[in-house]
Amino acid sequence: MTAYELPKVWQWEEENSNKVGNRPTAGSRFEQKLPVGEAPFQLYSLGTPNGIKVTIMFEELKELGVEGVDYDLYTINIGEGDQFGSDFVDINPNSKIPALVDQSQSPRVEIFESGSILLYLAEKFGQLIPTDIHGRTETLNWLFWQTGAGPYVGGGFGHFFSYAPEPMKYPIDRFTMETKRQLDLLEKTLAQRPYVAGNTYTIADIAIWSWYGLLALGKLYKGSYEFLNLDEYPHLLEWSNRIAERPGVQRGLAAEYQPLGE
Repeated sequence: MTAYELPKVWQWEEENSNKVGNRPTAGSRFEQKLPVGEAPFQLYSLGTPNGIKVTIMFEELKELGVEGVDYDLYTINIGEGDQFGSDFVDINPNSKIPALVDQSQSPRVEIFESGSILLYLAEKFGQLIPTDIHGRTETLNWLFWQTGAGPYVGGGFGHFFSYAPEPMKYPIDRFTMETKRQLDLLEKTLAQRPYVAGNTYTIADIAIWSWYGLLALGKLYKGSYEFLNLDEYPHLLEWSNRIAERPGVQRGLAAEYQPLGE
């Protein structure tokens, strides 16, 4: 293997079409007209760990009997580059799913980043977030922990374990160590209380389960259950299985996506 020589100024050398693939620049790449339905909420997403956070949230709100939480759900095929279309970029300039529009407000409210969407819906409907300062703060602590820690699992461990062109010891060791540290943190926390932020189920559980619960159940990356020795984390596994049995979670995972159309 040829040793990599660090250049003085980095240059992007990859080639891809104008529509798909990552680039070192932001912004839309083509004109796009997103469909808009009649429901109060328009959700443009995909069934990734970040995407399922929001469908689970909506279905949990429905399970609680909350009114006004109907949503239209549209597929943003990130493999085809839908996230770089002009309408989607207008909602989320960062070109990542999920993106949500609340058209019950005038003018409409556009929300991006999964953690921000969860917080918006929790505050709007007064559900799944404690109102006392201690419970609310602890919930937000863990919500923001997930948004900061998750990329080490997805873009770090998951990428080099499952998607990189060839196995590379240094990045796999680095991100496996950090992933197991995070799993150990959750194990120690859940050994002390039934839910991540305390005694009640909150948006912190939704956010964290969508990544770490699926990982603990062996549903994110093939072979990762054995590789990470997930049997070491019995409290995390119990929590993961318990959350997976919730009707709102099951419906959120099974939510049907409508195509964008032509």
